[in-house]
Amino acid sequence: MVQLSIFISVMSFIFGTCIGSFLNVVIYRMPEGQSIVSPPSHCPACNHPIAFYFNLPIISFLILKGKCKFCKAPISIRYPLVELLTGVLALGLFFKFGLTPAALFYFTFGAVLIAISFIDLDYQIIPDKLSLPGIIIFSTSCVFVPQMRFVSVIWGILAGGGVLYLVAFSYYYLRKRQGMGGGDIKLLAMIGAATGVKGVLFTLFTGSVFGTLGGVAAMALAGKSEKRQAKIPFGPFLSLGAMLYVFRGESIIRWYIDFLK
Repeated sequence: MVQLSIFISVMSFIFGTCIGSFLNVVIYRMPEGQSIVSPPSHCPACNHPIAFYFNLPIISFLILKGKCKFCKAPISIRYPLVELLTGVLALGLFFKFGLTPAALFYFTFGAVLIAISFIDLDYQIIPDKLSLPGIIIFSTSCVFVPQMRFVSVIWGILAGGGVLYLVAFSYYYLRKRQGMGGGDIKLLAMIGAATGVKGVLFTLFTGSVFGTLGGVAAMALAGKSEKRQAKIPFGPFLSLGAMLYVFRGESIIRWYIDFLK
């Protein structure tokens, strides 16, 4: 039994890294309007096709020492980082949910959040091609997650989209300029579809805390001219808050309630 659990754990991690490799394609190509299916993987510097044995998640980066085999151009550390992060996500969900529909559902949800986060970091956009279908797809949470109900899904979408829309509208009304993009609104609606109203409120609170800390750190590291132009994407922090809810949200909420008593 122990050996089987170890085997499934290893396979979960490997499966996650393989999906992470695909997410790298999505992150790189989707903002540029390129197909995520063709052409096959190639070096972005010299366009040389990458053979499958040089395209193994994490391992190939280490073997090639972070450089293209053909032109020696450096390979971004982001590639193995995304693969590792997705592998850890799959492993963590197996430990929490086992081999269940809920684990598969939340892995798909987390994988989309990883792609959204890195695209938002690079381009300050959240593609509608991910968030809008995501709202529909993750509305099936009531099918895969035992504690979710269809009414929770509906209220989660309305709360997720409505709360940030109200914040964005109020900011624009007071400051006469846009402070939050529509992508964040659609992202929180997608998160609401997957986690319900409670997940939306938890995500918004923790995402704001993480965003504030991240913003302070970014401002501290930036130069004086960069501080004026700094734009901190909110998507990664919302994604982090959503996954924290999936893994530890209920226990954190219970701890907070007990703390207030």
